[in-house]
Amino acid sequence: MGTWGPGNFDDDAAADHLSRLTDQLATEVAEAMAGDRVRMEPDEYWGVAVPANLELLAVLARLDYVGVLLPEVATLETWKSTFLEVWDGAIDGLEPSAAFKEARRAVLVRTFDDLVELRKAEDAG
Repeated sequence: MGTWGPGNFDDDAAADHLSRLTDQLATEVAEAMAGDRVRMEPDEYWGVAVPANLELLAVLARLDYVGVLLPEVATLETWKSTFLEVWDGAIDGLEPSAAFKEARRAVLVRTFDDLVELRKAEDAG
């Protein structure tokens, strides 16, 4: 295995480890998207874990470590559409304030869009 620096992520084993971690995060999102949509409603586990997983993927991608694997742009766009459809259909039932609803939706959109932009940069680079 190759080592290219002194950092914790500067060798092939660390890159392999990051690949497995990022694949796990993306696989969990894919499984949530393919499962019962009720499980992705805003007050359900995957309604919170999906954007958390995507945020973790974005954080890792911004660090520019070798081994970070991001889903394809088309996949991310489909996930965004699906997730927001579920969120929009369920959020009013939780009676959030208008300000929270607007702010939270903006964060969700930004989370997906940031990851799309990171993947596009990866594809271009």
